[in-house]
Amino acid sequence: MTATVRSDSYLTLHYRITTLDGEEFLSTFDMSPATLQMGSGQLAENLESVLIGLPAHETFVFELEPAQAFGMHNERLVERIARSGLPADMGLKANSVVEFSAPNGGTFAGFLRELDATHALFDFNHPMAGKTIRFEVKIIGIM
Repeated sequence: MTATVRSDSYLTLHYRITTLDGEEFLSTFDMSPATLQMGSGQLAENLESVLIGLPAHETFVFELEPAQAFGMHNERLVERIARSGLPADMGLKANSVVEFSAPNGGTFAGFLRELDATHALFDFNHPMAGKTIRFEVKIIGIM
């Protein structure tokens, strides 16, 4: 019987995430394959769910609507913050990703969309939120 991906499988795989028009967001195909533990948060839960039941040694391509991928773009996650309220040593550059410290000790990232003399406009949505994506995966091994 052929092994298939389960919710607790340990996988070796290649994957690529692109927009429908081919703009690449992430790919492991030109480097070492990724290894990941299903259910550990290394891959978005929605992406993991399409892997369940797939066999090894094959390539699959999924087209996922925003709700199945990284969610819809949420305007409430776009926030204008006064520069005076940001750490003085925070390097601010428009069109870049800025790391923030979370109260629980973790970090989260925001995309700095605009910057002027007094304010910074951050987007805390996932960069692929609101987009239909193409998720290509080649499962190399299942343990």
